[in-house]
Amino acid sequence: MASRPTLKRLSFGLSRELWLVQTGIFLNALGWGAVLPFEVIYLHDGRGFSLGVAGLIVGTVTGIAVAAAPLAGPLIDRFGARAAVAGAGLALGAGYTGLAFARTEALAFAAAVVAGAGNGALLPAQSTLLTSLTPRELRHRSTAVARVFTNAGFGLGGALGGLVASQGLSGLRALFLLNAGTYVVYAAVLIAVVREAPRPEAIPGGYRQLLRDRPFVRLAATNAVVIAVGWGVFSWIVPLYARSEIGVSSELVGLLLLANAFTVVVVQVPVAKLSEGRRRVTMMAAGSAVFAAAYVLVLSARDVGALAYAALVVAAIAIGVGECFHTAVLMPLVADLAPPSLRGRYMAAIGLSWWIGLALGPILGTQLLSVSVTLTFGACVLAAGASAASMLALEPRLPVAARMTLVPEAGGG
Repeated sequence: MASRPTLKRLSFGLSRELWLVQTGIFLNALGWGAVLPFEVIYLHDGRGFSLGVAGLIVGTVTGIAVAAAPLAGPLIDRFGARAAVAGAGLALGAGYTGLAFARTEALAFAAAVVAGAGNGALLPAQSTLLTSLTPRELRHRSTAVARVFTNAGFGLGGALGGLVASQGLSGLRALFLLNAGTYVVYAAVLIAVVREAPRPEAIPGGYRQLLRDRPFVRLAATNAVVIAVGWGVFSWIVPLYARSEIGVSSELVGLLLLANAFTVVVVQVPVAKLSEGRRRVTMMAAGSAVFAAAYVLVLSARDVGALAYAALVVAAIAIGVGECFHTAVLMPLVADLAPPSLRGRYMAAIGLSWWIGLALGPILGTQLLSVSVTLTFGACVLAAGASAASMLALEPRLPVAARMTLVPEAGGG
């Protein structure tokens, strides 16, 4: 039987409650990854909505999420992160169940609004919950595990979704219900098992106080650029470029995304350990620098003939590494900057910067790509370089205690 110190090392120093939350994160990612590629297909082919309406329904989920994210912050601070995560999970469960059975466009849009509200609240509430359950010196590890579980669940969900969707209309409906079920089970377990620390006394100011926190505002603005380049452009623009300019097949485009996700699963935890005792801005700047190098490689792919796809694979892996450097320290830094009674608002604001970045990547990227490939990826290189410089210039403005990732005690795993 394993000794207690061995078990603690294997647990990465995290508590049972944290591992329970991480398991819920994995299940949610599994369900969402399974249903995401088939949302429009089901609404169009299975429910008979026009392609334009089906796209608008799916877009409503994201659009409402953007609006709901900042509204979730005060609710998290008032009622607690556990209650907010559970509420978001129940909303997502209800929304996706509604989408599974909606026979009219009005009902589908109503279900999408409910799911979108839950989607917008889930990320900041979940980030706040992880922060409140994790000792300060282990927050980077908890964040790393969450990223690994999210990417692993999303990747496995995509494979599972393809198998279930092959069963026709009943299989597509089952995907929506599977996704809904993961959220409802997660919410029920949180309510029954997880105990959150008492909430600190509220302080006045709310978002006004947050906006006066200039280092945080700069961090959030820079983060939006990093997400646009590292996540938005890679997820939507690079596949388009690979198909139209390089002639890569759809199957090989899918493998690019898989290589990126697999890189995060393998690299995120070692990068989190690498960050211990190091300056946070240096880690994030290094991630942006890796993005810049990756987009130089993406741009060069059209000029290297038979090695074009290999260059794109290396770039996909490099972008995954850059993501790991950025995310290993971002949320722990936000948690250190936030007053405890405003942590929900800070997490909601940084979550909003993610949504903005994810929107800007494809919106601006498609416009630039229609003009020039060189302009598109040259702009990515410049934006990534500017983000790295912005991160480095941020350090003197940060509280001294927030500048470094702490090194856990020897017993912390």
